[in-house]
Amino acid sequence: MFGRAAAANKKVLIARFDRESLQGFVQTPGGLQADALELLTPEGTLIQIPYSETKAVCFVRDFESAESWKRNRSFAARPKTPGLWVQLRFRDGDTLDGLISNDLLQTEPGGYSVIPPDPSFQNQRIFVPKQALESVQVLGVIGSPLRRRAKEAAKDKENQLEMFD
Repeated sequence: MFGRAAAANKKVLIARFDRESLQGFVQTPGGLQADALELLTPEGTLIQIPYSETKAVCFVRDFESAESWKRNRSFAARPKTPGLWVQLRFRDGDTLDGLISNDLLQTEPGGYSVIPPDPSFQNQRIFVPKQALESVQVLGVIGSPLRRRAKEAAKDKENQLEMFD
């Protein structure tokens, strides 16, 4: 999810099922574990939050914004960024469209790292635990390498000299 970058504390707002949202810091890459996440509260307390209670972990720019979660978010048009365009359906019926990596080696064991549809909203990235989901549907493949290879092959064929006529 975060590559091999050095560990850092990232600001997060945690949307939870049937409970009040939480804010704090998650250390990346180690804070998102297989079945829970470690949250350092602004007061300095380290707590473990099970994924079974977690709807989404929203990586945010700041804590000042009043709204951390919008219901039923989707793209207004087909996204341009390469990746898998997916629709996540939560256990409570809420939905979220987003982009995930088209590289299976970058998938997380506990959930999905999603680029949300609205770049002007404060969420830069959202981690959604698998336990929070009812279904994941792929809506499209954006920037497919297969299409690129076909175009390159056609271009190579055009540039190929004919040896025998």
